[in-house]
Amino acid sequence: MTTTSLGTTGSDLAALLTAQRAAFLREGPPSLQERRTDLANLSGAIVTRREQFIKAISDDFGHRSRHETTLLDLGSTLEGIRYLRHHLARWMRPERRGVAIQFQPGSNRVCYQPLGVIGVISPWNYPAALAVMPLATALAAGNRVMLKPSEITSRTSALLREMLAELFGPAQVAVVIGDAKVGAEFAGLPFDHLLFTGSTPVGRAVLRAASDNLVPVTLELGGKSPAIVERGSSIEVAARRIAFGKLANGGQTCVAPDYALVADEEIDPFVTEYTRQVGILYPDIQANLDYSTIVNQRHFDRLHGLLADARAQGARIVELGQLAAGQPATHPRTFPPVVVLGATSAMKVMQEEIFGPILPVVGYQRLEEAVAFVNDRPRPLALYFFGPDGPGRRMVLDRTTSGGVAINDTLLHYGQDDLPFGGVGASGMGAYHGQEGFQAMSHAKGIFEQAGWNLSDIARPPFGKLFERAIGLLLR
Repeated sequence: MTTTSLGTTGSDLAALLTAQRAAFLREGPPSLQERRTDLANLSGAIVTRREQFIKAISDDFGHRSRHETTLLDLGSTLEGIRYLRHHLARWMRPERRGVAIQFQPGSNRVCYQPLGVIGVISPWNYPAALAVMPLATALAAGNRVMLKPSEITSRTSALLREMLAELFGPAQVAVVIGDAKVGAEFAGLPFDHLLFTGSTPVGRAVLRAASDNLVPVTLELGGKSPAIVERGSSIEVAARRIAFGKLANGGQTCVAPDYALVADEEIDPFVTEYTRQVGILYPDIQANLDYSTIVNQRHFDRLHGLLADARAQGARIVELGQLAAGQPATHPRTFPPVVVLGATSAMKVMQEEIFGPILPVVGYQRLEEAVAFVNDRPRPLALYFFGPDGPGRRMVLDRTTSGGVAINDTLLHYGQDDLPFGGVGASGMGAYHGQEGFQAMSHAKGIFEQAGWNLSDIARPPFGKLFERAIGLLLR
């Protein structure tokens, strides 16, 4: 049996982990060919089940654009797996390192070996990509994996369980299905590494649970990722690309631009252009098949609460693509795009990660003020800058710290497989994707190989005149 149910106990989870660790120790690290085969099989299974994933994810959301699922959930994952397979041989190869003169002609190398059993806790917003990509990275590094997908997207989790059970034995990949209580027990297991993707508050709880067993963690969290539009840059380009990043998946993206910083005198032109671009992307919010809905009623109500709080404190709410009065949307929990003007730090919309199609637009007089605004807040998972290559761009890049950056676009840095992806500070710790992911889920073992003789042979008792001369040369 490869999965567990809502009634899973801590002892059941511990038994799964024990079985995987025993298999790892018994069989040793998989070969390059075995890892490539596993990745190829995983990729092929996703392609075969494409329509099943599209339906399961859409059913979980109430409605999810099939094109967004294909592009952002499945396509990015398949490309990431291809990248892993292509570069794996180079990453597995021992790295030669330099040797200090007193230890020559000995040699140094670093070998990357699997850690053992990796725990992965994945979220609901991209329920295929954010489960499969960490899984694929762990397999590429030669590990066994226990995966706990989100209970919110239960149909997708069940499909992942079914697919992975057909591909791998439970001693290699096990899928744990369960609620938040099961997730808490899962986070407390003594894994060799734990990767969690989700909210910052839950990330804190995961880190505390992992610390009891000194389990190293990679936390992929979120935060309020700003989009800074430099004065005089193309408002059309900025508005179009911010609209794409803000509204993809109904705004439920961890690296979505959370708010925009725009020069005071350009706010009205920006809002006008943003409104126009939203209309081009989604001409009929009420029945648009490419506009995804909010995942559940709790999050839907939370977004309305953010707007109510902002309105009560004096913000101006600009609704875009409103639903026709008296006519329900084709899909329940359709939340039309909204711009919030006059937002202040006292409003919840400027305190919490929005995770929905609400865009506060905040003004600045000097670009230094925009930088200070970002730096006065927890470090974000992403930062977006719109403007030419010049002093302004260089200042923003030099004086802000964020998990990643995209210049003159949004979201797309996530799809760059040769760049590390991860947060900093409150937006996370550690990184994965590409080589950094492989290394995060490996142990970098340093190996020194002694030659037949070197200077270190005289650096031991009984110390004599030869040692005195040698140490004198080193300390000059």
